[in-house]
Amino acid sequence: MFTYYRPLSFLLCVLLSTTGLWAQQTAASFFEAGITKSKSGDFMGALQAFSMAIGANPENAPSYYNRGLAKANLKDHRGAILDYDRAIELNAKDALAYLSRGVSKSKQDDHRAALMDFSRAIELAPDDAQAYYFRGVSRSRLEQYRGALQDFSKTIEIDPNHIQALYARGITKQKLDDFAGSLADFAKVIELNPKRAQAYAGRGASLVQLAQYQKAIDDLNKALELAPEDGESFYNRGFAKSKLEDYKGSMSDYDRAIALEASHYRAFYGRGFSRGKIGDQRGAILDYTTAIEINNDNLTETKVVYNGKITRNVLDGLRNAVQQRNVIAPLSNDRSEAFFNRAISKSKVNDIKGATADLNKAIELNPTYSEAYFTRGLLRSQQGDQKGAILDCNSALQLDPKYAEVYYVRGLIRHSLGDENGGCLDLSKSGELGYTPSYKAISDYCN
Repeated sequence: MFTYYRPLSFLLCVLLSTTGLWAQQTAASFFEAGITKSKSGDFMGALQAFSMAIGANPENAPSYYNRGLAKANLKDHRGAILDYDRAIELNAKDALAYLSRGVSKSKQDDHRAALMDFSRAIELAPDDAQAYYFRGVSRSRLEQYRGALQDFSKTIEIDPNHIQALYARGITKQKLDDFAGSLADFAKVIELNPKRAQAYAGRGASLVQLAQYQKAIDDLNKALELAPEDGESFYNRGFAKSKLEDYKGSMSDYDRAIALEASHYRAFYGRGFSRGKIGDQRGAILDYTTAIEINNDNLTETKVVYNGKITRNVLDGLRNAVQQRNVIAPLSNDRSEAFFNRAISKSKVNDIKGATADLNKAIELNPTYSEAYFTRGLLRSQQGDQKGAILDCNSALQLDPKYAEVYYVRGLIRHSLGDENGGCLDLSKSGELGYTPSYKAISDYCN
């Protein structure tokens, strides 16, 4: 009796083939789960599912693209851009990936880069109305109004009832001083959606510029009926009323504009003019003075350390909300864990000096103690030493690159010091690693 043995190389090929098939099936199931969660609005769940799909098959462009969409829906546009980059690297002909990356770049005010992405999307899909629309928006942001006008017109040529493009073209015509031409665009928007307050407000503003003050007031009345908190419409209506010498009526509108936007210096100026017309010169002087001082580039600005949106007080609140991974650990021979936990206790009774000394000792005894670096970084941040805190966070991440809370805290600190891009990328990484409070911070401070 003979026994036949297959060569080891054959068995290895079978094993690799089976493993590869399993990985593809697993990636597909995670991908479908991500699509389902996205459709139901569970973008955090979708993000996690697409991450699992990428782990099983890291060469699948749609997984990166859809994870980018999930991040974008969580307002993590920096993180989304990184995923779109990878999707495009794997499939350079995907027009939607360029379009979506352009949208996320525009959300970060990187309009020049967004414009390039929209142009590439148009090359790949020349009949996509949205690509022209978004490129027009980016051109408008860059004050390239004639180019924007062409893009909005192309959008409308492809989709004649594209309300956003019609409205945007009307606004762009105003920027080009074509107030008469803007009227037709606003009128079309109103025809398509009679409840769109911005269209009445836009047409009213154009009518003011065309010196048709009563018609302007009629439109602005409708705009404020639909959107009673629109300070700019109150201002424009006040201006129209003052042109018709209804100074008391204009003052009421200017009052409302100022109540809604305390820095509306044009409203202070207009109210000062109306006050002067009814004999209140002291009041007029006060308003003119305020108009001069608000948003005046000639005023010197006070230098501040915290020059991001996250101020010192905000930083303290967000950072202190971090749940430290302070769970009991076996005591090693060097007893660094005892120093670490004693530091935690000392910090809770506000013995910051003693806590810092214990953390220093824990790190001296165990230079790979990532939690000790992180906790010392938190204490340094609380004491105002933000640069020292960042150094400790860097050390913690070198030791544990998946320490999500450290990315979160480092992101907050970097943002508070004015490094908005670096801070928001850290917050994005923290969220990607599963620390969900990062997405609240991203929503509040990165968009």
